[in-house]
Amino acid sequence: MKLSRFIYAVIAAVMLSSAPAAAQEVDNLPFKSGEKLTFILNYTWGGVVTDVGTATCELKYADGVYHPVLIGKTYKFYDFFFKVRERFESKFDASTLRPVYFFRSAQEGKYRIKNSLTFNDSDYTITSRTQKYDRTPVDTLLKATENTYDLISLFFKSRTMDVSKLPVEEKVPLDFAIDKEVYNLYFIYKGRENKKIPGMGTFKTLKFAAKVVAGNIFDGKEDMLIWVSDDKNMIPLFFESPILIGRMQGRISKIENNKYPLSSKIK
Repeated sequence: MKLSRFIYAVIAAVMLSSAPAAAQEVDNLPFKSGEKLTFILNYTWGGVVTDVGTATCELKYADGVYHPVLIGKTYKFYDFFFKVRERFESKFDASTLRPVYFFRSAQEGKYRIKNSLTFNDSDYTITSRTQKYDRTPVDTLLKATENTYDLISLFFKSRTMDVSKLPVEEKVPLDFAIDKEVYNLYFIYKGRENKKIPGMGTFKTLKFAAKVVAGNIFDGKEDMLIWVSDDKNMIPLFFESPILIGRMQGRISKIENNKYPLSSKIK
C-alpha cells in the first residue's frame, strides 16, 4: 500500500479546496488565509478496513499569493511496515488562481523524491526539476495549457466552481502536473446527496465522480467519488478511490477557520 497514491487522489479528485494581509484577499473566494482541513485516510484490502494515516492542508496568504501546504503521513504503528511522509506546497495568484510554483518532497519506505514545478503562463510551459534519492536533479520542460495546474492549486481552483451552471453528468476536463508528467482527467457532477461523515455528522453535499488516465498511480478502471459540502465553503468531506491494490477512503475530521458558516451540516 502506498499512502502517497491516495494523497494524490485527495487533491486531484476534488474537482469542484486574521493576519493583516488577509484583508487584501479576494472577497468572493470560498476560502481564506488560516483555513486548515484535516483528513483521516483509510485503507481497505481483503475485507479488512483500517485507518492508516492523516493529511492536513493549511492555507496562508501574503502579497497577493496564496501558499497552501499539505502534509500526509502514516500513523506511527504503520511506520514500522511502510513509513510515508509527504509534503506538498503550492503558490498561486490570488486574483487568477493560476499556479506559480509547486514543491513536493516524499518519503515512501526507502524511496525518496523531490519535485519542483515553475509555471510560465506566457507560453503555458512548466519547468520541472525532479531528484530521486541523492542523485543529480533532472530538468524537464513540460507542455501545458491554461487548464493545467499543480495538485494543490487545482484543489483550490476547483472549489470556486459555480455548481448552478454545471449540468448533471456532463464531463469537465482538467489537467495537473507532477514530477515529469502532465495527467489528463475530468470530473462529472452527479447531483446532490445527504452524506453521513463518521465522527462529523450528516451533511448536504454535492457529489462528483472524477476520472484519470491509467498509470502508476491509478488503474483507470473506476471513478473516484467525492462528496463536497453544499455551502459557500465547498469543502471536500469524503472521498473514495480504487488504487492498484485495494481501495482507499478519506474523511474530514476537523475544519478550522472556514470562511463561511458550515450551513450544510444537517445534524
